[in-house]
Amino acid sequence: MLSRNFRPNLWLLGRHGHRALASRPLPSKEHEYTNSPEYPPIQDLSFPAKKKRERESWHQKIAKLSSVEEKLFEINMPKYYGYKMNMLTDEKFPYNIKPFMQYATRTCFQTGLPQYYDPLKEEAAKILESIQSELEDTIALELSNYRHVKRDETVSPVEKEETVVRSLLVQLNRTIANALAPKFNHLNEIETDVDPRHEAFWFLGGIYPPNLVRKIKEGVEWQKQYANDPYDRNIQYVGKPYMALRHKLLLEPLLSKDLESFNVKQDGAEIPDYRYDPLALGYIADFRHATTVPGFWPGEQHEFGLLSFQRRSHALNRHKYCAVDDLSEAIDAQGILSSFAWLLGQACYQGFSVFNDVTYPLTTQTVITDGKYWSFYAYQLNTTLLHSDQVDANSRYNLCWGTDAMQLYESIDENGKINGLNKEVLQQIIMFYINQPKERDVNLKPYLCPTETRVADIEDENRRVFMERAYKHMASNRPRHRLVPEVYQWEKIYKIDNKTRPMEPKRRPFELGENMYNRRMDEHALKYIPRAVRPGGPKSRPKFEATYYPNVRRQ
Repeated sequence: MLSRNFRPNLWLLGRHGHRALASRPLPSKEHEYTNSPEYPPIQDLSFPAKKKRERESWHQKIAKLSSVEEKLFEINMPKYYGYKMNMLTDEKFPYNIKPFMQYATRTCFQTGLPQYYDPLKEEAAKILESIQSELEDTIALELSNYRHVKRDETVSPVEKEETVVRSLLVQLNRTIANALAPKFNHLNEIETDVDPRHEAFWFLGGIYPPNLVRKIKEGVEWQKQYANDPYDRNIQYVGKPYMALRHKLLLEPLLSKDLESFNVKQDGAEIPDYRYDPLALGYIADFRHATTVPGFWPGEQHEFGLLSFQRRSHALNRHKYCAVDDLSEAIDAQGILSSFAWLLGQACYQGFSVFNDVTYPLTTQTVITDGKYWSFYAYQLNTTLLHSDQVDANSRYNLCWGTDAMQLYESIDENGKINGLNKEVLQQIIMFYINQPKERDVNLKPYLCPTETRVADIEDENRRVFMERAYKHMASNRPRHRLVPEVYQWEKIYKIDNKTRPMEPKRRPFELGENMYNRRMDEHALKYIPRAVRPGGPKSRPKFEATYYPNVRRQ
């Protein structure tokens, strides 16, 4: 039997006199028959099973994409106007936030630093004896040098604190790095970022469904049984630390253990089962693109975090929205969140994602301070799978160790002399600096193409320019030129609630049954090529520029 496309193309025979027909050899019996019957797998045809297979197919596509930017861009492909996400920042931490942060990051928190730092204490104490006078002079100079800022009534208390602390940390970092660099070579190779951009996005599963979603499903007969299914919440962290130090190599794992041996049940890890909607804590939802930026762009050689200094200025206004004093738990929650988000960004730049788990642990160190009170945290990232398909099936968990807030000094007199200096705080800072990163004998980028780890490595110039422009525009989160269509109040009253205008033509998206929030990133008009600049001449084709959105180009 002839194929369907044969008959419409018979005109080619009359015009050109001949036509080449595509042909292929018949399959041999060896390829047609097998010794034992092979049946296709029996698939569950229920609605949840179909949706799960669609998600798994999408996750596999992300794993096979070549470069870091393409993986991060593909996560945004389903949403032209961005995801509806709950914004987590380092500016506000509501009451009772620690259980939610532990669940949202799958983190087991332990008080005190791990035993990994015990061998470093003696060496840090010796170093402190030799540079203590320099550190005291630096602290006294920086904290007493901004009295004019503290007396300025036009500057808010938060800005005053951040100005002083930022200057203090920059000078402390300079003093410690210069003093230790001759003995610890890794300090000669660090990159220092002041006020870096730390952002991370992930899907948090297992959340109880909102009442509106539950009622909608209960109103549809075939969806009643799925009304109480867990819900995914989109989490976006946006932080701005005072300073961050990066290195080419990774820090050693704080707990030397195979990743597969981490089991939240067998190890007895205490992680609160906080499945309530983040809206209950006051985290308002907003539409924006999912961005993951660990303070630098893909391709940077110093791509592993060594140490970050986080701001503590949110404690100044905490009494306005929190009647109960749980500041210590809020600081712990900040240490968990900022450490997890920074490591998640670094993991994504190694080719992992919120759907493709890490194959080796990542470690970082975090300090939260206001200049006087200092809290120290060490974090080990063991898993990034937190969405609904994995939140209960995934046995791995992350680890965080933290100290209580320690006071650096009691007071500074008018002459700039420090009273009651706490040497333990300085010793703790030095311990974090002398913790040397080392090279690991593992494949750091198993999910990236060896020849195209980033967009800048793509050989095709058109594809490279298009993808770089699209990724940077997405990461900037600039609003669209045409905003999402809005349902006006008069339309809600006269067209939706009351059908009073039946003769008007239906042209608005809500009248045509279109959900504009389901618009994909590649659903847009193509860019027209003017005739004067077409490569093949004024009347040549194509008339529109090609698009090069992420697709799988490797096996």
